[in-house]
Amino acid sequence: MATDKPVVVYGASGYTGRLICEYLREYNIPFLAAGRDLKRVSEAVAAVPGIDTVDHEIAEVEHSAAALTEAFRGAKVVLNTVGPFARWGHEVVQACLEIGAHYTDTNGEQNWMIDADERYGAEFATRGLVLTPGLAQMYTIGEIAANLCLETPGLDTLDIQVFWKGHPTVASTNTILTNAAFSKAYYLEQNEYVEWPPDAGLYDVVVPGQHELGLALPWGGTSHPLWFKKDPRVANVRALGGVFNRPLMQGVPQIVAGALQQMEGKSLEEKYRIIDEQSAAVRSEMPPRENPRINTSLDSVHASGPLGRAHCVIHGNCNYKQTALLNAHAAAHLLQEPPRRTGFASSCQAFGYRELFGTLRAFGLVLEPILEVHQ
Repeated sequence: MATDKPVVVYGASGYTGRLICEYLREYNIPFLAAGRDLKRVSEAVAAVPGIDTVDHEIAEVEHSAAALTEAFRGAKVVLNTVGPFARWGHEVVQACLEIGAHYTDTNGEQNWMIDADERYGAEFATRGLVLTPGLAQMYTIGEIAANLCLETPGLDTLDIQVFWKGHPTVASTNTILTNAAFSKAYYLEQNEYVEWPPDAGLYDVVVPGQHELGLALPWGGTSHPLWFKKDPRVANVRALGGVFNRPLMQGVPQIVAGALQQMEGKSLEEKYRIIDEQSAAVRSEMPPRENPRINTSLDSVHASGPLGRAHCVIHGNCNYKQTALLNAHAAAHLLQEPPRRTGFASSCQAFGYRELFGTLRAFGLVLEPILEVHQ
């Protein structure tokens, strides 16, 4: 059955999906909360404070292109949080094309984004629609910081770093293992993709604002090399990320190695079963609600060129709330005016990096950037 709601939150039973519903309520945007389990979606949406003050409905939908098309028909924007997206994203994008809706998701899977661009980007552009995967704190805030640096001409190299304090969700854990099992991670060097060494392990990095060194990983390569590959100002991009909890970071390679060892020689179906089991073992329950005194974030970008340097740091809190608000902002924008770029586009390209940053500031989730420029 079609919906009369302009926005769909698909995966509303998850941690990020529920938070997106909260911010859509604050924007007073009617929405359809959809997922594969009606009971879980209903419970998640019922937990949203003040949910009775916004027009919304709840739906259970089978995860197939045909079923999603029928359930989402009538909507103008679909906010997808069901990952890993290389595994579950195609049906949602196909439904969006069928009904003529804009698409965003919260992924950081390079293989999914490259595939989505190649398979769907041109048709989205022809239809005047935007395809924006990777709309999330872990990627968008770094992109905002990079664009602030690039306001200084002559910088062509980006060294990006993101750190956060928080609890991984079952979806994020599943994505880490899926990336490790099925895809390579790339950085950008002279505008060509170069594979990160798969056996390099943890990287020691300097974290602005603290004396202790941090530990970081490529996390599947992140979205940044893809976004800036199509930016004529930029030739080189490397992005690393990590959590402030050092023991937790030290355990990530062991968790991944153990899962990969179990998957060796197994069929595709068996590999996915192992990934699902391992993800549930690491984090099966809904994480606790974020506390801004505990759950902080830090994005740092060093931009350089032959005769120039810039460094931007953005401190924030509640990274899952940042992700949810960014998606609600995108929905509000798309319901009122076309995106700045159609087809495959980053959030900054589609909605404006200063506009996205202004929304995060207005809701108290980030500090003013610390920007230093030397020429």
